[in-house]
Amino acid sequence: MEKFLERPRHIEFQVLADGHGNVIHLGERDCPMQRRHQKVLEEAPAPGISARQRRIMGERCVEACRAVGYRSAGTLEFLYQDGEFYFIEMNTRIQVEHPVTELVTGIDLVKAQLFIAAGERLPYVQSDVQIRGHAIECRINAEDAKTFMPSPGPIRLWHAPGGPGIRVDSHVYSGYHVPPNYDSLIGKLIAHGDTRETAIARMKNALAEMVIEGIKTNVPLHQEICNHAAFQKGGTDIHYLERRLGLR
Repeated sequence: MEKFLERPRHIEFQVLADGHGNVIHLGERDCPMQRRHQKVLEEAPAPGISARQRRIMGERCVEACRAVGYRSAGTLEFLYQDGEFYFIEMNTRIQVEHPVTELVTGIDLVKAQLFIAAGERLPYVQSDVQIRGHAIECRINAEDAKTFMPSPGPIRLWHAPGGPGIRVDSHVYSGYHVPPNYDSLIGKLIAHGDTRETAIARMKNALAEMVIEGIKTNVPLHQEICNHAAFQKGGTDIHYLERRLGLR
């Protein structure tokens, strides 16, 4: 028998573990916007999660990794409802949403994973990890923002936004042809600020500045999400977006 969670949140904890018995966690990420169990937007830290909850759950994740002798970067994922965490799975890899953790901790996760793979010791301990500010990531997909139909084809013009607190991770460029054979993700837009409100404001500005011509993208959907009162308040459950879109 599994406990039925009607409106859970999806919260995950990032860990790093080397081959010398050193394990640390880098806090949590919230994945509040999902469609068909696929993440659309992520943020760190998770709104409403206290420092005490972060410490307790982080320590549990560290203990679990140490118990199984885990080595590498990884993420332990949970459903969260009514103050309780329920384990889902562990992703033994770098995840799409890792930039938000990098921006609030200042730790390069890809670099850390390569150091671990090379047999090096982690250059920091748990007390070195400090959460500073707030970061939000929007997954930019080549798809219709209303119907979610894939939109492969040539990108006639690509202009990435910039400015304080803005990061863009992407492989595309003006003239790039989006193939129909793979995942529709073509980029990640990340905004960081001293507060969640600042991060949201910077994200809204960055979305408005982003130019992608030739194909359809879900940028309009992200703009709509950032204007939702429920998102601005924080702490929405994993079914919120589908309810908002009339899909549930």
